[in-house]
Amino acid sequence: MSAHEGGPGRAVVRHADPEDLPRVVELVAEHAAYEKAAPPAPGLADRLAGLLFGPEPARLRCLVAALPDGTLAGYATCAPELSTWDGAAYLHMDCLYLAEASRGHGLGPLLVAAVRAEARALGLPRIEWQTPVWNEGAIRFYDRLGADSREKRRYTLPATP
Repeated sequence: MSAHEGGPGRAVVRHADPEDLPRVVELVAEHAAYEKAAPPAPGLADRLAGLLFGPEPARLRCLVAALPDGTLAGYATCAPELSTWDGAAYLHMDCLYLAEASRGHGLGPLLVAAVRAEARALGLPRIEWQTPVWNEGAIRFYDRLGADSREKRRYTLPATP
């Protein structure tokens, strides 16, 4: 995927590099706090390194929004998933997050454009994601992009009782 460049200041969205992991982990922790979730478990950088850059084909893709000075202002992660109803694959965008100071400057649309390009490169017809129902700013952003929403409740259950 080629880098997606912004307007003034020329912010760039690109695939994360191994050197980006410390900042990506910081952004993930900020994202968890923003969503009122538990902080990431220790060792996240190592687990992400394996998923993104390990010897196996990448199971997770991470796109980062880099400001002109090189500072990472946000990230989006995505991975191919399967739909039973469609009998086909799609790209699941697991996370999209911008540091608070970087919101409203056009980086969100750049990240989404990069995720769309990733889906096209993988030959996948669509992207799906979720956002908390209380996150009105994200909902307005996704609505402005023309995305369709479907209400569902997300559940998690440990694999062991």
